[in-house]
Amino acid sequence: MFKNLINEFPILNQKVNNQRLVYLDSGATTQKPNSVVSSLENYYNSINANPHRGAYCLSTAATEAFENSREKVKNFINANSSKEIIFTKGATEALNLVAYSYGMHCVNEDDEILVAISEHHSNLIPWQQVAKIKNAKLKFLYLNDNLEIDEEEYKSKINENTKILAIAHISNVTGAINPIKDLINYAHKFNTKVVVDAAQSIAHHKVDVTDLDADFLVFSGHKMFAPMGIGILYGKEELLESMPPFLYGGDMVEYVYEQETTFDELPHKFEGGTQNVEGAIGLSKAIDFINELGINNIEIYEKEIVDYATEKLENLGFLNLYRPKGNNHSSVLSFSVEGIHPHDLASILDSKSICVRSGNHCAQPLMRYLGINSTCRASFSIYNSKEDVDALIEALIYSRRLFGYGHE
Repeated sequence: MFKNLINEFPILNQKVNNQRLVYLDSGATTQKPNSVVSSLENYYNSINANPHRGAYCLSTAATEAFENSREKVKNFINANSSKEIIFTKGATEALNLVAYSYGMHCVNEDDEILVAISEHHSNLIPWQQVAKIKNAKLKFLYLNDNLEIDEEEYKSKINENTKILAIAHISNVTGAINPIKDLINYAHKFNTKVVVDAAQSIAHHKVDVTDLDADFLVFSGHKMFAPMGIGILYGKEELLESMPPFLYGGDMVEYVYEQETTFDELPHKFEGGTQNVEGAIGLSKAIDFINELGINNIEIYEKEIVDYATEKLENLGFLNLYRPKGNNHSSVLSFSVEGIHPHDLASILDSKSICVRSGNHCAQPLMRYLGINSTCRASFSIYNSKEDVDALIEALIYSRRLFGYGHE
């Protein structure tokens, strides 16, 4: 389906150590297609100026490009208004914005904040801080034996005291697809606001905030073929209107007096300071890239590759795979090889020009819950192939032999 797509990614056509580069770390960051890279050069060569600040043609052009990007994002996630789209540095900043601008003002003593044990630190630590400062209770959703959050678990934890549920659409460790729509529907029965981390889903599955009825949803551009340093906070307009600004400074004010300040309307009141205009333009081009391929086509193709990889990995006989059984799974495969530390394994794979992530993946509570310290993680995207999987398998077998084990 995407046979010649690799030509859109020059970095993947290079050789490292005289070997073909196999990039299996898209869960950390995706590579960037030519159209996105070119858009940054075009911006700086043609319309570089500070948006919203100048009456001259370059500033006007930069403003138009910036706001067109906001509209592109709005349509991509099916938000009701561009006022609901806030540009941030990334998902981490967006989650902190919600925690401090909404959580600090809406969570009170003895209220409950609920997160999944599988959350990335970015969607856990901010809520820890809110709970400590507000003297609220931080509670957790735990996983069943299939590494999933089941209905019994969330229905036993969400109640009238639960003010916020913060949860990832897809785990960055197990690849499990959480039942987001069911969670939101149930949480809303108790007027619980739901914060969805879509960083691991936005490039792989259709994300429709209106269909989900999400209160807040965040993602990073660099995990969906866009540049680093650009991200999105979506929030329902009425919630964003009720929240104070997160950053104070230029371009988020209406009037400033010696002792008082009034703030600009949405979305600008949350965008203090000069914005990452080129990043927003790159994000717009990345959305064009995804739309041209078709998000449904991407999902079908990646499932084929991940299913192939899962079968190959399971057949090795010396490997532990941390993923749910069945189809409730996305593009991430975490694993450990018996007798080899994940960091050592990643280094050996690197000697074969295969890029995987090793460590705790910013999910230390999940690692402790699973009774492990770290894993290797192969995460796939549209530019990967079965040939990449075969290269990984061969390198894993080589690694075992290097440590003195035969191939069982």
